Amino acid sequence: MRTLNFILILLLTVTSCESQTKKTDTNKLVGGPCEGCEAIYEYGNLKLTSTDTLPDFEKNEPKLKLTGTVFEKDGKTPAENVILYIYQTDRKGIYATKGDEKGWAKRHGYIRGWIKTDKLGKYTFYTFRPASYPSGIEPEHIHITVKEPNKNEYYIDEFVFDDDPMLTQKEKEELENRSGSGIVQPILKDGILTVSRDIILGLNIPNYE
Repeated sequence: MRTLNFILILLLTVTSCESQTKKTDTNKLVGGPCEGCEAIYEYGNLKLTSTDTLPDFEKNEPKLKLTGTVFEKDGKTPAENVILYIYQTDRKGIYATKGDEKGWAKRHGYIRGWIKTDKLGKYTFYTFRPASYPSGIEPEHIHITVKEPNKNEYYIDEFVFDDDPMLTQKEKEELENRSGSGIVQPILKDGILTVSRDIILGLNIPNYE
């Protein structure tokens, strides 16, 4: 009986230690816990390039071009082969679905896209300006996730628009500036609203080494 009790105690101790280890490992993830960040891997067989056009770009206004450079942590060296994933609401403020979505598309909707930065660290997305949620309690925004070589995926500050009346000064001050500011100023160029945002890997990202 003592032997059996000893074995049970040993098993419980090992199990407890393993649980604590898993919890610790999760907390040490680059960027910390990130619900839905694994959606960055859902591009399937697509061959990623530095430019992507999101669904419904052609039929929606105002059209939007998101572009910029991804830099290493020094803020100077262009970062190659970094995957960026974005998703957003439609012009009604919802994450639109078609009914046959799988994985995170069930929640993120089908208006999403992926790129992989080129040798100069460049990226460009063609999309349209999203609407705020029907509840009217949040500014317009576009979610973005990063996956760089040899590190786990993590989220950075959403794209938000400086000319959005719902983006208050208080909300601006509460932003984390993960990988730099996500506040962008749309400028009309060649008939399309264009925003420029450079991304600095690791800037204000927890557990980044």
